[in-house]
Amino acid sequence: MLMTLLAAASMTGWIGTYTTSDGKSTGSPGIYAFQWDAQQGVMSGVHPAGTTTNPSFLALHPNGRFLYAVNEDGSSSGTDHITAFAIGDAKSPDSLRAIGTVSSQGLGPCHLSIDAHGKWLFVANYDSGTIAVYPIDSDGRLGQARQTIQQKGSGPVASRQESAHAHEVVLSPDERFLLTADLGADRIFVYGFDATTGTLTPHAKQSIGVPAGYGPRHLVFSKDGRTIYVVTEITPAVVTFRWNAQQGAMTRVGLVPTADPAEQPDGAEIALHPNGKFLYASNRGHSNTIAIFRIDHEGLPVPAGHVSTEGTLPRFFNIDPSGKFLIAANQGSGDLVTFAIDPTTGGLTRVGSKVSVPAPVSFVFARRQAPD
Repeated sequence: MLMTLLAAASMTGWIGTYTTSDGKSTGSPGIYAFQWDAQQGVMSGVHPAGTTTNPSFLALHPNGRFLYAVNEDGSSSGTDHITAFAIGDAKSPDSLRAIGTVSSQGLGPCHLSIDAHGKWLFVANYDSGTIAVYPIDSDGRLGQARQTIQQKGSGPVASRQESAHAHEVVLSPDERFLLTADLGADRIFVYGFDATTGTLTPHAKQSIGVPAGYGPRHLVFSKDGRTIYVVTEITPAVVTFRWNAQQGAMTRVGLVPTADPAEQPDGAEIALHPNGKFLYASNRGHSNTIAIFRIDHEGLPVPAGHVSTEGTLPRFFNIDPSGKFLIAANQGSGDLVTFAIDPTTGGLTRVGSKVSVPAPVSFVFARRQAPD
């Protein structure tokens, strides 16, 4: 029984960072590993685990044996890359060994996702506005892209919406559709997905726009799969849609700001609490906050306050698997900050010490058995 409790409380995780910023080294070698105490909400033992350039977004294979990282390098060759890693060995169970690199089929890869069976990986390339699908071999390596799609569109903010900028790729709960939040086109693109062939089919009539100049960035489905919450970046807000799972269609039903527009913030990440009752969104810039929402009986987010991330540029945050803690990654100030989640109100209270990591962007958790 004691070993079971220890195993449940002990988790390994990995942090993706920028290794360069504005042409200068950040001091990071790439990906860091950490230990997570799910009982106390403490991140410890942070150390380099894998060397690669600008792994700004990570995705863990469902079997827990492989990790994938974008290489957001802004390559002069016209394409950036995705690197696959095998996790662990006898001496170091959280180490990462590179097992292959493929073209991301575009520039500025910023998001990865994997289907529930671990057969297909999807990437969104921000700078080029392309998305791509890759087969995943049994040994964790990625095959060549099965399909690449160039998204098209623009918005009224000329400096940021001159062309398509794919920012996230998310499968619907039943995995029959792939949704792409495109900041440049001011649209959520919807594609039918064939899990047998890895083929995407555009659903032009089902794709939908957000208010002009808002710039959709990331999205999350409600716990029952009937609602989609989209965080927008240029004009930070949560835009709410009803999801028709049969048709793969969206209908807009609500919009609520995540911050005071006078503060000129940039919306960044969005996450739903595992209980489905609370929604969170981060604001970068002057405010550097997490916006808190409660979900009402109609599935709409209702503002419930803001909490400072106690750092700068919270590009990413996530809720730990226990649902007890939210961890914010402050890219600008180079630290991660943990907050306890009030199970009744969804409120956030700072706990523990800041963890220093150069330019942290994303992180993932993976359960690790405690030693016998």
